Amino acid sequence: MGIHSILISMAKDTEKEPDFLAQFKLYFDEAATKTTTNPDILQIIKNCRAVITFLIPLKRDNGTIEVITAYRAHHSYHHSPCKGGIRYASNVDMQEVQALASLMTFKMAVLDVPFGGAKGGVCIDPRKYSEAELERITKRYTVELVKKGFIGPSIDVPAPDLGTGAKTMGWLMNAYKSMSGSNDINESAICTGKPVSLDGVDGRAEATGLGVFYGIEEMLKNKVFCDKFGLSLGFKGKTVVVQGLGNVGYWAAKFCQDGGANVIGIVEYNSSIFNPEGLNVDEASTYFKANKSFKGYPKAKEVYLDKDNMEVLYKECDVLIPAAIENTITKFNVDKVKAKLIGEGANGPTTFAAQKYFDSKNIPVIPDFVLNAGGVTVSYFEWLKDLEHSQLGRLTKRWDAKANEAVMKALGIAIPPGSSLKEGPSEKQIVYSALQESMSSAIKEVFAKSLELNCSLRMAGYILAIQRIAQCYEDAGIFQPSLTPKDLQLMHSFMSYLI
Repeated sequence: MGIHSILISMAKDTEKEPDFLAQFKLYFDEAATKTTTNPDILQIIKNCRAVITFLIPLKRDNGTIEVITAYRAHHSYHHSPCKGGIRYASNVDMQEVQALASLMTFKMAVLDVPFGGAKGGVCIDPRKYSEAELERITKRYTVELVKKGFIGPSIDVPAPDLGTGAKTMGWLMNAYKSMSGSNDINESAICTGKPVSLDGVDGRAEATGLGVFYGIEEMLKNKVFCDKFGLSLGFKGKTVVVQGLGNVGYWAAKFCQDGGANVIGIVEYNSSIFNPEGLNVDEASTYFKANKSFKGYPKAKEVYLDKDNMEVLYKECDVLIPAAIENTITKFNVDKVKAKLIGEGANGPTTFAAQKYFDSKNIPVIPDFVLNAGGVTVSYFEWLKDLEHSQLGRLTKRWDAKANEAVMKALGIAIPPGSSLKEGPSEKQIVYSALQESMSSAIKEVFAKSLELNCSLRMAGYILAIQRIAQCYEDAGIFQPSLTPKDLQLMHSFMSYLI
């Protein structure tokens, strides 16, 4: 079915939009028509290369047995290893995992990070399980992936996602190390997003939200971009509404606020708050964590609860950052959105139909696989750190400090005590600097492509990613082993022996 046929079908269907994976394929198919890539290669790029579903038996703290469904998808092997998070959510399913794995491939292609895309999911609501139960689930999930050859520092490197965090990655690494028997010198590179004490990297926790800030900031510094979409230059004084106060949303809101923006609205799953004079992100976050709701928040001018919580999403603002879940802005509510710029912090928050509406209204959308790629970019830095078995910058820190001191001395300028010029950069400073460079370069490339092809930023990003992935296949060729009948007979005998 072609794009136009699907759009007609969507228009006739007033009840729902296509699922997450179908949305990805709609975007992909449109972008593919704007490339000269071989159609057969496009099919390889479009679809997941390997997916698995398996069951995890869990003995609950009360002694009962529960069987949990789990997933892992590998989207692309054009670079190795695969890379992607593990999501713990009660509504996770195979199509969602495949869609997320697909987006991971495109993120890394645009950011020029040499991984293929992957994603995993465990079908649970983590809030309904004890910490001990979550640890058992995570370690059994790891064991199953190892048994199936679906995980390893050179195969597939997981990271945190919705419902998981640094502690989850610590459990995963512990389980993998127990199975590897210290035979893998690079076993710490089995996952990223780990606690710093377990070979994680300083700055990973806030990396996705920080990348969102860097990406929007870069666009708002670009006069051509601002003129094209009728925006004023700079972040200072811009009004911002953020949906989702989890890891991504919190850090994106905080960095926007620290960068001079005015966060006027925050939307959560059960409540939202609005104050045109501005909200303190830290205070709002602390209140929500303590009360599990914004009900009664004293510093808001307006508070919306339950089914009305989305009202703040529709407030007039300069920048809207949907940083919660997919399919937030759809054909059913897109006309209510009054933001001048959309910066996607979540994966897939804007549907295909909603994107078309924004295009028609000349409202720019900085797409998810570009803007929220800060997390996987810093995960790449962590993976490199674990392979090198050395803290980032450790070998050159003192040399850099001495060089800085020599330059400042020659200029007759005293270095203030405690300055990084005197001490050398910390690991976090290196991470922040490298992330800013990565995000800035990627955003500029995507915008340049959009100007070249007169298309949206999302289409430009898809086209750029397709071209880069296709180039990998063109340069490497398609491996097709030649097996004789005798080879096949030997393989059959060997497999029979194993069985």
